[in-house]
Amino acid sequence: MLDINLIREQPDVVRKALKDRQMDASPVDEILQLDQKRRALLSEVEKLKAERNAASKEIGKMKDEVEREKKIKAMRLVGDKISALDNEVAEVDAQLSSVTATIPNVPDPRTPYGKDDSENVVLRTVGEPKEFDFQPKPHWDLGPALGILDFERGTKITGSRFYVLSGPGARLQRALIAFMLDLHIRQGYTEKYLPFMVKTETVYGAGQLPKFADNLYKDHEEDFYFVPTAEVPLTGLHMNEILNEADLPLRYTAYTPCFRREKMSAGRDVRGIKRGHQFDKVEMYIYSKPEDSDAWLEKMREHAEETCKELGLTYRVKQLCTGDIGFGATMTYDIEVWAPGCGEWLEVSSVSNDTDFQARRANIKYRTTEKGRTRLLHTLNGSGLGLPRTLIAVMENYQQADGSIVVPDALRPWMGGVDVIRP
Repeated sequence: MLDINLIREQPDVVRKALKDRQMDASPVDEILQLDQKRRALLSEVEKLKAERNAASKEIGKMKDEVEREKKIKAMRLVGDKISALDNEVAEVDAQLSSVTATIPNVPDPRTPYGKDDSENVVLRTVGEPKEFDFQPKPHWDLGPALGILDFERGTKITGSRFYVLSGPGARLQRALIAFMLDLHIRQGYTEKYLPFMVKTETVYGAGQLPKFADNLYKDHEEDFYFVPTAEVPLTGLHMNEILNEADLPLRYTAYTPCFRREKMSAGRDVRGIKRGHQFDKVEMYIYSKPEDSDAWLEKMREHAEETCKELGLTYRVKQLCTGDIGFGATMTYDIEVWAPGCGEWLEVSSVSNDTDFQARRANIKYRTTEKGRTRLLHTLNGSGLGLPRTLIAVMENYQQADGSIVVPDALRPWMGGVDVIRP
């Protein structure tokens, strides 16, 4: 959430940010009007309270019982008016919070302007797309032929966009998760095993509500949301806490399944397992001092890139433009891997600096060593990497002419001696 002082004192900065994001800027005017109304109401309440306090002292000194009773009755009316105004302030507060919660973070000045994802900037490509002496197959042909990917039974169990991984296919998925967790632990992150369901306050604190309410799965009998990403419970870990400066940065990694009600366009990614309502992801998350978050963004990007390098995948790094950057982010790098069977680049990681946006919503602060003051900290998040797209890239890049798949060296410790997946 943005600081109300920023909206109050620099509304044009926020308007420009919304326009750069290709969003309507009118909520800024609504916030300013509500804020002005709130402050006027609070001023009136304070005057009435001051009047009541002064009258209370005066009443205590009054000798005339008739005049004293008259003054008491008058102050009861003042008290009723104060109560009515307090209720009005509460209503305006609720409206103000509701509208302010819809305003995204202000993009970093280094984030390039762009209308949509077609204007994201490719910073560099690492490696060359692998050349084959045969026509590489897409994963939707490779997997079923090997007996490791079953679309029909996934659809039978649940519906379209669901699938079943079998035997070495399931093990390959599990190997990727274990490999990434172990790599991030070596990089200095602490592993967390998290709840896969969280309460509304946690989802709100991470910036997923109200913006993405239609994309979340909720248990309507209990206050539980299925996590759309481990970023949400990792934000919630220190919600409503004051941390010590000496303990920062806190660096966490976690695996969770992710559940999202994807609004999938007809004809888009209809084949294979690139997009679905359920997928796995390993997340990196950092709580940082504000002055250090820029450096940690670059370090987290390096850590995500290292995952691609260890797997021997060709990848490219993109910087997202203002029209595609995430709701809470000020600056984001995407990492895409090359999938030769699909013939396209697949996004497997987004690494973002959310500055104090989530910390303000989730009320996460740290106490400075100097004078013991509290400050909002910065949060950063990144996939390291997302599945099943990483699985797709491994399958398609390591396929052989006979339809088998060579297991990358980095994953073999978790494959129980399986070096090649054969029919």
